[in-house]
Amino acid sequence: MKLAKSSRFPACPGPVVTIVLDGVGISPREDGDAVKAARTPNLDRYMASYPMTKLLAHGTAVGMPSDEDMGNSEVGHNAFGAGRVFAQGAKLVAESISSSHLWQGHAWHEVIATSNQGGTLHFLGLFSDGNVHSHIDHLKAMIEQAKQEGVAKVRIHILLDGRDVGETSALDYVDPFQVYLDGLRSAEFDVAIASGGGRMQITMDRYEADWSMVKRGWDIHVLGLGRQFASAHEAIETFRSEANVIDQDLPGFVIAKDGKPLGTIVDGDAVVFFNFRGDRAIEISRAFTEEQFSPFERGPLPKVTYAGMMQYDGDTKLPPRFLVEPPTIDRTLGEYLAKNGISQYAISETQKFGHVTYFWNGNRSGKFDEASETYVEIPSDVVPFEQRPWMKCAEITDALIEAVRSGQYKYLRVNYANGDMVGHTGNFEAAVTAMQGLDLQLARLIPVILEMNGTAIITADHGNADEMYELDKKGNVTRNAEGRAKAKTSHTLNPVPFVLVSGENPGYTLRQDLPKAGLSNVAATVLNLLGFDAPEDYDPSLIEAD
Repeated sequence: MKLAKSSRFPACPGPVVTIVLDGVGISPREDGDAVKAARTPNLDRYMASYPMTKLLAHGTAVGMPSDEDMGNSEVGHNAFGAGRVFAQGAKLVAESISSSHLWQGHAWHEVIATSNQGGTLHFLGLFSDGNVHSHIDHLKAMIEQAKQEGVAKVRIHILLDGRDVGETSALDYVDPFQVYLDGLRSAEFDVAIASGGGRMQITMDRYEADWSMVKRGWDIHVLGLGRQFASAHEAIETFRSEANVIDQDLPGFVIAKDGKPLGTIVDGDAVVFFNFRGDRAIEISRAFTEEQFSPFERGPLPKVTYAGMMQYDGDTKLPPRFLVEPPTIDRTLGEYLAKNGISQYAISETQKFGHVTYFWNGNRSGKFDEASETYVEIPSDVVPFEQRPWMKCAEITDALIEAVRSGQYKYLRVNYANGDMVGHTGNFEAAVTAMQGLDLQLARLIPVILEMNGTAIITADHGNADEMYELDKKGNVTRNAEGRAKAKTSHTLNPVPFVLVSGENPGYTLRQDLPKAGLSNVAATVLNLLGFDAPEDYDPSLIEAD
């Protein structure tokens, strides 16, 4: 893994710093664009005065099945770190199902064998077609296959989305799904929804930011402890009227008949967690698979056959049983730099810490080289993001400025989570505040990088805050009868900025012959800025020598 010194690109005399403004895309419209609405004089100046281009951050450019699929932070950071595009979770699962390879795998056979020995088969996961963490079509395919293979009893535990899809679209999925289940149900096949709740209330925590979410999910799905309803439709309608929250924040609920939960998880059952994306699947997988477990009191661990849709952490082998092989991402930018003695620094707050480490390194936990790599996690606040939209951007910048000034690191990377996490709330004003907070950090950080004779790359992993209103099929903002725009909480299909900020006469210019450049082109660019030629199979650099 020896990198060749470049004869075309001299190494930047100071540090190279990649700044990921998570969720900050470039929209073709202004209405609903919190990025444009915010007062961001510093970002505006850098985009106007320094070399800039746009990068594709969705669809096939980041390994998704089609260009109708939005990007996400996982695949975006994979692309940043890998320097190439790998087929990602959604595409891998769809191909495994269409080829029947999934049904031929050892893990699926174990799940079916357990279910056919008298156990209930439980499916748990994000219930939408957002294609970021999961897809409802994958769930349907598994239910139908289970029926075909003789499984007698299936229970589904639904995590309501409202984040990768419309903020109040839950019934658009639940009601047709109930009709679908009615068509499958028979005397030999007992299938029903057993529990559910909003994805930001139960089960789908990540990076150990709030284990209480996972405990609430455990109590709901496994123990059947929670407010009871006759149907998921009734639960959703009731909570909407009582709590006035969007889908992702709906409380957990249990479906019951005559006061008895329909689908507790007990010894002898099988459980499939059907999310394919890893970050929000790890904690619940630990709860189901670890004999010694301390994050919360779960009670006696039911002896179940547990399988993930994919293996969510290749280093810790979590979970041990999984249905679809994840992409094998090797020879990442971080590994090349570590093997060539280039010191690295990665920082973010808890909400995105795994993105600049685990996902950046090709779904790999830990460091490549303890001596040359420093990873810093700033603990996130456990409060609704719209209530504190600046999040931890100032504290991140404090630490990053210190690291840049230390002269200890040649390559640094940072993720500012605000545009994405606040964008997901659907709160336009909060997203505007988030962008203004980020701009203040750029005003502090960029001059220090230039002072150290370094180069800053300002970019993003996908859009979000750039499109805070739902659009109709013609691209117009969706409004209600009173003219109020409907909030959008999902990612966008918009490109993202790529800005190179450096001193005078840097010795390179942006290439003009890469009209479909994407996030995977950034790694080769970083290597060139560090004075190396990129590996031949990396996607081409965005710069060329003067």
